[in-house]
Amino acid sequence: MRRDSRLSGVLHVLLHMAEQPGPSTSDTLARAMNTNPVVIRRLMAGLRDRGYVQSEKGHGGGWTIACDLSAVTLRDIYEALGRPELLAIGNRTDEPGCLVEQAVNAALGQTFDEAEMLLLRRFGEISLAMLSADFHARLSKRGGSIALETDHAA
Repeated sequence: MRRDSRLSGVLHVLLHMAEQPGPSTSDTLARAMNTNPVVIRRLMAGLRDRGYVQSEKGHGGGWTIACDLSAVTLRDIYEALGRPELLAIGNRTDEPGCLVEQAVNAALGQTFDEAEMLLLRRFGEISLAMLSADFHARLSKRGGSIALETDHAA
């Protein structure tokens, strides 16, 4: 089963944007993320609607951070992305006729709900500023600087 990596990708892009002195184009962000600029624009649309980023068209335009990183949490970004599925596993059928499968669904469903609530609560405790501080601590240990399009170690 394929994992939904939009949240991770958007967080990555946002932190890179926060390090830039000016706007970042969709092309530049797409190259950094090894994806298509259209994908970047789609992802950013929900963030723009929530006021987390803004875009300028034309020469010298692009995407910029439009929020206080300490006021935006991972949960905020997750919700701006349309609340993608958090768990890659689920019940085999939603309305089973078999009583055994109904018992299995009840146990798993409750456990899945609890796991999602825990994950969302933790997302709400982590701000973009906290991610940025972690990045800066790592950068300081490495003793260097970053370039948006080229510094992506495998």
